[in-house]
Amino acid sequence: MPLDPDAELMLKVRRGNRAAFETLVTKFQKPVINMIFQSISDPIEAEDLTQNVFVQVWKTRSRYKPTAKFSTWLFAIARNMCLNEARRRARHRAESLDQAPKEGADGMEQPLQVADRAALPADDAALRCELHRQVEAALRMLPEVQRTAMMLLRHKEMPYEDIAKVLGCSLSATKSIIHRARVTLRIRLKPYLRP
Repeated sequence: MPLDPDAELMLKVRRGNRAAFETLVTKFQKPVINMIFQSISDPIEAEDLTQNVFVQVWKTRSRYKPTAKFSTWLFAIARNMCLNEARRRARHRAESLDQAPKEGADGMEQPLQVADRAALPADDAALRCELHRQVEAALRMLPEVQRTAMMLLRHKEMPYEDIAKVLGCSLSATKSIIHRARVTLRIRLKPYLRP
């Protein structure tokens, strides 16, 4: 069975070929950043974690075996980095200055301001932009495993079998995870969707 071209490059990387490594970094850097950003919603941290993913690829190159597509192996490493970052953040939880309550002129705490959906301009571009924002917010609210599965399905158009390998679970469990995510998204986005 012929190897995935990216797996062939990774086999060269395993032998220490830096040019092959740079080719893989160039090809996969943006998809990895996007995946990590979907998970942690911090663009600077997403870039840092992406660098760490590729450092990990280089460090573990001797252990690489082309049993699946290279992208599956790479996104599994990225997912593990995201899980580790989530655990680290949970241990060192700190309030963001952006989330700090604001005081009014009277010294009393002011409630957070929320945009009124009915007040949005009615042109299609603004509505599409609002729907996109709501979809992204709903995706961020999903449990990590559902969010990762949906991101791989939606952005990478990865087959269910490869998503199962990234998540480290069976194909039937992956299908169930994606189904639950879709049901949750449908419920959360119902106010924004046409009947």
